[in-house]
Amino acid sequence: MGIIKQIYIYMLGMLILLGGSLDAASDSLRMSLRDERAISNYTMDVRLDTKKKMLFATTQLSWKNTTSLPTAELRFHLYYNAWRNDKSSYLTSVRYRNTDLSKYGKDDWAWCEITSMRIQADSFYTGLEVTPALEYIQPNDGNIHDRTVLRLPLRRPVFPGETIRLEFTWEEKIPRPFNRTGVISDYYFFAQWFPKIGVLEYEGDWNCHQYIQTEYYSNFGTYDVKLTVPTGWVIGATGREIETVDNPDSTTTHRFYQEAVHDFAWTTSPYFKVINRRFESANLPPVDMRLLLMPDHLDKEERYFQSTANALLYYGTWFFPYPYGHITIVDPAFQSKSGGMEYPTFFTGGTRWLSPVGTRQPESVTIHEAGHQFWYGLVANNEFEHAWMDEGFNVYSQHRIFRHYYPRPVLSKRYFEGFLPLVFSAVKTNNRTDGSDRYRGFYSALKRDAMARPSWEHGPGAYGVNAYNQPALMLQTLENYLGWETFQQVLAAYFQQWKYNHPRPEDFFAVVNDISGQDMGWFFDEAYYSSNIFDYGVGKVSSKKVRPLKGYVEDQENIIWNEQGDDNSETNYLSRAYVRRWGEAIFPMTVRLTFSDGEVIEEKWSGKERWKEFTYTRPAELVQVEVDPNHQLALDVNYTNNSWTKSPEKKAAAWKWASKWMLWVQHMLEFMAFFS
Repeated sequence: MGIIKQIYIYMLGMLILLGGSLDAASDSLRMSLRDERAISNYTMDVRLDTKKKMLFATTQLSWKNTTSLPTAELRFHLYYNAWRNDKSSYLTSVRYRNTDLSKYGKDDWAWCEITSMRIQADSFYTGLEVTPALEYIQPNDGNIHDRTVLRLPLRRPVFPGETIRLEFTWEEKIPRPFNRTGVISDYYFFAQWFPKIGVLEYEGDWNCHQYIQTEYYSNFGTYDVKLTVPTGWVIGATGREIETVDNPDSTTTHRFYQEAVHDFAWTTSPYFKVINRRFESANLPPVDMRLLLMPDHLDKEERYFQSTANALLYYGTWFFPYPYGHITIVDPAFQSKSGGMEYPTFFTGGTRWLSPVGTRQPESVTIHEAGHQFWYGLVANNEFEHAWMDEGFNVYSQHRIFRHYYPRPVLSKRYFEGFLPLVFSAVKTNNRTDGSDRYRGFYSALKRDAMARPSWEHGPGAYGVNAYNQPALMLQTLENYLGWETFQQVLAAYFQQWKYNHPRPEDFFAVVNDISGQDMGWFFDEAYYSSNIFDYGVGKVSSKKVRPLKGYVEDQENIIWNEQGDDNSETNYLSRAYVRRWGEAIFPMTVRLTFSDGEVIEEKWSGKERWKEFTYTRPAELVQVEVDPNHQLALDVNYTNNSWTKSPEKKAAAWKWASKWMLWVQHMLEFMAFFS
């Protein structure tokens, strides 16, 4: 550790001793220790036994304490133990407790076991066997059947700035596919597959949750991994392949290396076709794209590459250039459950046989997962607690590419999927991703939980909404309200400040306020910290001719009666328009009123009142009222009530006769049904 950091930690300690706030001190340290790319570093030697469907591995781990406090223990994730038994916290969680396990036999389950662990000797530590000290803990729910978190108590703490080095061997039973990992036939996919050290937060607490949902959190580091598989099998993995060695036992060892990433995943199969292409664009670094394509999807080659290139181009231009220089795209095997997932420099797509252009298969999933290389891969927030900061940002960015580059999607229907698929498609007339109309109603899904609630604690049905669509709509609303030029600067600044650094929600909110020059706390209070919904609409509208006065009036010295009637004066219309706030959440509104002579008036409304009336006396009648005409508030759950338009009177007779005709037809059908 450099002398500057030593002095800083000493001063920080003095601040705490002198009565300073520990939270403030840890936040200060957190802001100072930017760009920590080498905290958890792994060297692994892994052998795949395809007959036993097992992994046998040795790992050397060096871990650095970059916090302000010492730690007397280390904690590790053993994710594969989520499928060790049916009482695990994963299989009894809200999201997965209804998983059908009836078809899973003895060989379909999984486990991961560390068989030996040793602290390596260096200037800080003497070599020490610590296997007997390892213990399983359940920090989230106390479930004694769960084995997904392992604790190592230390005889000597790891102090700030120090590095501890461990060597351990481990074995793993590979499951039938569970949530994007496992084996089917000769296709293996390994995700969250190795014993992984948790994250020691700046406040000195371990963030090492049990495996309850499929989102993750780990520190950046360097991965140097040797993978031994049958000769002739293709491997795709995080990083670049830097060495290949054929062994006497008909196996081949492939070595992959990557710096500044926070995870490592890989796949292997004898069936992959490997295709390479290079992404090049002005003002962006080139990227070597490697596509692993299954034999039944060879026709999707161009679409996979074009989608990946679009993600690299637009994300790189709008937010931050992709820094790694290479990316691997995997077309997953049928029924492998490994499609649509992201890992550093490596992601899985997904498509179907007979997928016409316009269905966005594989375009949608490819852009989404390639986009994760930026928000998940580089900004790397704590997804277990704030999944929206990756998924929501990525859905927003993905939809922006679609609006910018792609035509409207087509609606596709498939029949006889298991035999010979028949595919019918038609152009969609609307794009539901542009708004939140799908969440309208008294039982709106947006009410299930506030986004601020930690992701792993979300109740039934709330995770998907709060991690994906609601935050994407929140970000779209920010873009609409601040303008794309300002919001693009917000996102670029946020990316630049927090890449490689695990930001929290408050960090993003601070960047929004700083770059926009506005305090947007009122908006985040509604959209993030509460579960209130937004719904504005037009209420009653009227526009009537102003008739002459009827009643007693003064005529010089006398009071006389004036009978109301037409006169030859200019006709005026008294127009009244009510606008309403049906939802609980508040957002400033623009109200646009259009008159029959073509004049348009735009009014500003705070949106705080339950209703507001606009009144005009003008020579033209009111023919249209629109609340939020530019659809700034993408979170509005019922955009269909946001406008009113005067109906042409000439259609009244036609509607009258049509209604009578339909009533007669209805009676006739009821009569026939009675006798049938």
